[in-house]
Amino acid sequence: MTVPEELALAAEFPAASREEWQRLLSGVLAKSGKTLAGPDAEAALSTEVEDGLTVRPLYTADDLPGPDAGLPGFAPFARGGRASGREVPGNPDSGWDVRQHHAHPDPDRTNAAILADLDHGVTSLWLTAGGDGLPVTALPAALKGVYLDLAGVSLDAGAEFAAAAEQMLSLYSQVPASEVTGNLGADPLGLLARTGDSAATAEHQAEAARLAARCAREFPGLRALVADALPYHDAGASAADELGLALATAVAYLRALTSAGLSPDEAAGQIEFRYAATADQFTTIAKLRAARLLWSRVAEVSGVGPAGAAQRQHAVTSSVMMTARDPWVNMLRTTVACLAAGTGGADAVTVLPFDSALGLPDDFARRIARNTQAILLEESNLARVIDPAGGSWYVESLTLQLAQNAWAYFQDIERAGGLEAALGSGTVAARLADDWEKRSKNLARRKEAVTGVSEFPNLAEKPVVRDPAPAPAGGGLPRVRRAGAFEALRTRSDALAGTGARPKVALAALGSPAVYTARSTFAANLFQAGGIETPLVEAGDGPDLDALAAAFRASGASGACLCSSDAVYAEHGEAAAAALKAAGARRVVLAGRPGDRREAYASAGVDDFVYAGCDAVAALTAAIEGEAR
Repeated sequence: MTVPEELALAAEFPAASREEWQRLLSGVLAKSGKTLAGPDAEAALSTEVEDGLTVRPLYTADDLPGPDAGLPGFAPFARGGRASGREVPGNPDSGWDVRQHHAHPDPDRTNAAILADLDHGVTSLWLTAGGDGLPVTALPAALKGVYLDLAGVSLDAGAEFAAAAEQMLSLYSQVPASEVTGNLGADPLGLLARTGDSAATAEHQAEAARLAARCAREFPGLRALVADALPYHDAGASAADELGLALATAVAYLRALTSAGLSPDEAAGQIEFRYAATADQFTTIAKLRAARLLWSRVAEVSGVGPAGAAQRQHAVTSSVMMTARDPWVNMLRTTVACLAAGTGGADAVTVLPFDSALGLPDDFARRIARNTQAILLEESNLARVIDPAGGSWYVESLTLQLAQNAWAYFQDIERAGGLEAALGSGTVAARLADDWEKRSKNLARRKEAVTGVSEFPNLAEKPVVRDPAPAPAGGGLPRVRRAGAFEALRTRSDALAGTGARPKVALAALGSPAVYTARSTFAANLFQAGGIETPLVEAGDGPDLDALAAAFRASGASGACLCSSDAVYAEHGEAAAAALKAAGARRVVLAGRPGDRREAYASAGVDDFVYAGCDAVAALTAAIEGEAR
């Protein structure tokens, strides 16, 4: 048997044309009553995910305009910064760097947690110090017993980065300089974004340049600066805007460092990039690939060699996606985000503990965070494949779309005078507010679901309590979370429950269970997302409206939601609404769209309508305020 040099897996099958695929799409649409063919069928099944990014149902090699993605380890580095994949320095089989975050203000507790992490698979540390957190002077105590030649340390000390850096450099004097790795965490523009205080920005940039020069001179594996995109992601930035702002940050630092006397290669080598990884796995994968492509272009025109052009990436699971309610679901979110970060080619990954939205994590939460990475690395062998997404026409196309949109925004920032000027003028804040407003509408309408909060909430869940975390720096860009609006409603409901009874909306079911169950289930899910109890009251097949009214009064609810089919509504909806109002319902809503009967329903006492795609936050707010009256 002769074995061919190249194995064509599809050689035994006839090639399918795009037109044949489009005919299949037309068949899918025909089932929903739409008659569309060719490109129109593709367009009908396309989805705009964010910021003009469009996901189509069909991709071919023809959908890849723009530069070739190249090979791993070579420009433009979309496929990875190293030809041999990623590795922790000194451990070529380790995959990416498992970087655990620590922010406890007690140095002894931090030290115990750090040593436990390092004993169980963590390979580097990310320490938040300064402010109300771990005192900068306590860094030596927090790192007692840590082999700094084996575990890199990345600092996040805000305005105290220079003092924190001096503490670390003093510790590094006891370690061979060639073995030191990590990042001193200088990020003057990120600090400006967080605090809005520009008074010391120039001084901070000069201090960052001094640290970078010292690192370049004395510690070849130590970086001084981080181009941190998290302040923008945490404020609601889209993926493309996050990339554009990170690129503008790095370009500003590149200019500052070269002006201070560093060569382009030295300056680029002093910058690490930090991005958020979300549970939108394909966008995260494409974002990390696009980030490397963008930086490669900047490096090319700046005269930076291949080593500096290969962007060093630290991916952190998104705090925006974390929930305080039903926080256990965060384990699933961070698993998907970690998988996306690893698949996208991040060099270091931090998985935030599932309880991070509640305060300081406990030992169990930190264990789950590090074991999430251990499973993906050791059991799933994810890092053993270089650029697993490479060659996917969908991912390659999404990468290019993100890169193009991010580059356009980066150019806008440059025309505005650079990132410092754009932050000072408020244009960055305005753009991110616009990003978040668009996303908030989708969240409020549950087009973007938050499992356990806006969908499938559990009113009986026991609260998870944690020690409060140190207050982060504020005064600049806001911090947002996807679940914020719904969790605020739950908090209002809890407050009412503490002074009497939790709000109740009775589900007034008309007809048999087969008729009303679909909408009663929908309504229960909706109202419980606002912390509202939903006792079911039935009228029977008749329906018996007197029995409905009596059951409503017995339920203790102050509002009601009619649940049935459109056919039953047409015959009995108005009478049922009137009966509920007569029975004392302050507010009556109907589960379903009103169609052309809105005025008739309103005259009978229906105050509002809830349906898939309605503004759930507005509906729940009205229901809770009705209870509070």
